[in-house]
Amino acid sequence: MVTSTPAYTLNDGTTIPAVGLGTWPMDDTQAEQAVRHALGAGYRLVDTAVNYRNETGVGRGVASSGVPREEVVVTTKLPGRHHGYEETLASFEESRQRLGLEYVDLYLIHWPNPRVGKYVDSWKAMIRLREEGLVRSIGVSNFTEEHLARLEKETGVLPSVNQVELHPLFPQEELRAFHAEKGIVTESWSPLGQDGRLLRDPAVVGVAEALGVTPAQVVLRWHVQLGAVAIPKSADPERQRANLDVAGFRLSAAQTAAVSERAHQRLGGDPDSHEEF
Repeated sequence: MVTSTPAYTLNDGTTIPAVGLGTWPMDDTQAEQAVRHALGAGYRLVDTAVNYRNETGVGRGVASSGVPREEVVVTTKLPGRHHGYEETLASFEESRQRLGLEYVDLYLIHWPNPRVGKYVDSWKAMIRLREEGLVRSIGVSNFTEEHLARLEKETGVLPSVNQVELHPLFPQEELRAFHAEKGIVTESWSPLGQDGRLLRDPAVVGVAEALGVTPAQVVLRWHVQLGAVAIPKSADPERQRANLDVAGFRLSAAQTAAVSERAHQRLGGDPDSHEEF
């Protein structure tokens, strides 16, 4: 049986579960089914984005799950092609309509696209959306310390969440320390790495065997013990349940070190140069 999932309090007073469901690269049909199953299994955090092209399916999954709307934290993200103040307001309304929701719980800027230079304008629009009650919490994704400092300097408002690449191959120690200093919750995309290599690692497998859990549960527990929010993607109901069931055991210091001690390797784009529209 899945035990109660830990939750973190954001800097705006709202809460977010420590483990949620990622939906990239599901289509609408897959997302609807996966979200419905996940919510039935006890998930209360679902992550999507305009660029995932599955907001409609995610919204249908939430609506058909039977779980009260106020219990579910729904996240979506602003694409790079919609950066700008008015563009952000319009893009959000399109997302809200596709999701079929009166409000969105967490709205993120997907990538900073620093060469475009409009992410501060988008952030100002997101502040307005939060003030109007259309969004409960606002945050960013793939922002560096420099990008976050600029938001604070120019608006006085820091994100509640920064969703970044984070896993034992790329633990982001300096950025996580900055987040902790500023009261920003770290959220991990690709929390299990990619291509299954991390889950086949002998050290991870050894810890899993010692604890009687799966390698994925070991890595997700690693995230929880860091204080990060993990959003593993799975459409398989059995794996969904296993991924959520990480509260009933704890990694020792030696086990944490075994999972952590490996060469650091970024698997996704560098926020200083990567652009996604």
